Amino acid sequence: MKRKICQGGSGVKISVRKITFTAMLAAITAALCSFHIPLGFANLYLVDVAICAIGILLPPLSAAAAGGIGAFLGDLIFYPQAMVVSLIVRAVQTAVISVFSHYVMRKKPVIATIIGCVIGALIMAFGYSYFAVLFYSSIEYAASKFPLELLQAAVGVVIAVPLCYKFRLKEMFGQYIGKDNQQLK
Repeated sequence: MKRKICQGGSGVKISVRKITFTAMLAAITAALCSFHIPLGFANLYLVDVAICAIGILLPPLSAAAAGGIGAFLGDLIFYPQAMVVSLIVRAVQTAVISVFSHYVMRKKPVIATIIGCVIGALIMAFGYSYFAVLFYSSIEYAASKFPLELLQAAVGVVIAVPLCYKFRLKEMFGQYIGKDNQQLK
């Protein structure tokens, strides 16, 4: 069966399957924006699991689109004040994770992915904290949320990295996408 290929204005060929998977991962991200673990003093959102997994599975541009748009849509529904912030911060976070997962230390992809996830976690925590200072004009508020942002990101890394490597989600995803996964790298 021949795969359909769409050619964008820039000449980049993107398969319908690749677009569908990117949209599906954005939808999963949007849905996970509402799921959380109550800690008593705060809620720990599970969206970082999707963000890390998307960064591991997709090439950088597709990952940025899925992570940013998914977080934007999730916040549009559940927390509209932060939707533009989420679009920017999550797109950058997911793209950084993807760059490390696909291009850095190719002989040690798990270590590169963990480094990318840690850098992505810092981008997310500092990004949301920076915007919290701008919106709420309170460094104290942002400082109080910073450790929770790091904890949330750590949970995403601890779940997504084994899910993608130990439980072979990345391998299965690559087999299903096939050559299409190489087109946008």
